[in-house]
Amino acid sequence: MEITPYAAGWLSILPPIIAIGLALISKEVLSSLLIGILSGSLIWALGTGANPVMGTVSSTFGVMVAKLDFTIILFTSMLGALVYCISLSGATKAYGAWALSRIKTRRGALLSTTGLGICIFIDDYFSCLTTGTVMRPVTDAHHISRTKLAYLVDTTAAPVCIIAPVSSWAAAVGSSLKSTGAFSNDLAAFTAAIPWNFYAILAIALAIFISWTNYDFGPMRRFEKEAMEGGSLGAGRGVVNSDALERAGSKGRVWDMVVPILALVGFAVFSLLYVGGYWGDDPKFHTIVDALGNTSASKALVWACFGAHIVALLMFVPRGVLSFREYMNGFVEGVKVMLPANMILVLAWALSGVCRDMLQTPQFIQGLVQSGSMTAILLPAAIFLVAAFLSFSTGTAWGTFGILIPIMIPIAQSVAPDMMIVILSATLAGSVFGDHCSPISDTTILSSAGSGCNHIDHVSTQLPYSCTIAACAFTGYLVAGLTHGNWAASFGTAAVLLAAASAALHFYHHPARAGSGRA
Repeated sequence: MEITPYAAGWLSILPPIIAIGLALISKEVLSSLLIGILSGSLIWALGTGANPVMGTVSSTFGVMVAKLDFTIILFTSMLGALVYCISLSGATKAYGAWALSRIKTRRGALLSTTGLGICIFIDDYFSCLTTGTVMRPVTDAHHISRTKLAYLVDTTAAPVCIIAPVSSWAAAVGSSLKSTGAFSNDLAAFTAAIPWNFYAILAIALAIFISWTNYDFGPMRRFEKEAMEGGSLGAGRGVVNSDALERAGSKGRVWDMVVPILALVGFAVFSLLYVGGYWGDDPKFHTIVDALGNTSASKALVWACFGAHIVALLMFVPRGVLSFREYMNGFVEGVKVMLPANMILVLAWALSGVCRDMLQTPQFIQGLVQSGSMTAILLPAAIFLVAAFLSFSTGTAWGTFGILIPIMIPIAQSVAPDMMIVILSATLAGSVFGDHCSPISDTTILSSAGSGCNHIDHVSTQLPYSCTIAACAFTGYLVAGLTHGNWAASFGTAAVLLAAASAALHFYHHPARAGSGRA
């Protein structure tokens, strides 16, 4: 059936509110999103005179089909399959043993964990599923708590991916930006937003600083003290990918993990350029910058993942690391691992479509902003808070910016067109912050499980770090509004505040040794 837009007014904001409220109460994302979609479809059906039952059902599944981005679903599924097959080969175990023989210090173990997480920038699921599994034997040997490992794994997942142009996150953001029609070059807009993503940049910086100095505050200090004194590491049950680890063979070698990952990155770069027309007939795309600006990231990443699978298959099967049947069974199991994440994506896209296309939520909010007292000065900081709350409530950054980008970009176009990049960055930063510390976030769960850490312990120890960074980022966006987009003043304020907060917390926990050189 044809879906005619209906200006629902204040009712247009009910579907996301219902989804948020149910997620907070039930701690379950899928059903909350589905009920939010159904409520929006019911509002549309009642407003347009459609049948309340059949109109609601048909429009719900109609908008799901219309908003489905199959290329992203295909990429995440193939990526999950690749991770599972690499784990099944025993390559991750081999890498852990190799690293353990070469990393001799606690600082080296922490920096290696952070560095590996940063290097796996293609996808946050890939990062969580790989970094924790690979580095856990190394950090255990150096008496590093599992909560510290989970924090580093989590902090080098989504915050890294959201500022990496070659990543699944770039593809997801690009698909949301494309629907607004505000930018002629979606990848260029994403790249321009990277320096303004204060939360992601400061989170990575703090993780590196903590890895170098072994500096901790909040509940993390207790877990680290117990671990360093030879007590409990704070271990919990790993529930993600455990089957692959238990069934992992012994024939896999270090290169069986390294080569497919490098192939994935290399094929991604090549595919991005190819899809963008770098070798095409149009000479205006014969430069790297122009080709990347003209590319389709989701399509290129699917090709790259397919190429990485071919490399892994050719490495594993002829040498007997895995039989062809074992590899294909692992492929299927890896796709199954990604099914919950893919379902969240589909439902989040559908909820975004209900609000944007059926109930005209962007027009309603745009009218409120234009007629209200909120000015462009407060807009970046306000959207950061809104995105953070929504992402924390639903546990999904992709769903959050999928909902908010189509709403906030039109508002920015009319209220503060010169601040569109700043507002886009604030939306992405808030989405990552909420996702980073939400107990129902998929990456939070993957990080604790992949690290073998109790999930609630991971959430409670990471929260003080996340909230400290978020407060500094929020202040930076306030300054951005006051200075009309002065990056140096905005980021400088946020960075100085983080340094001051870290120094104050260090002095509070170590008053007798403040300034001694050991955090």
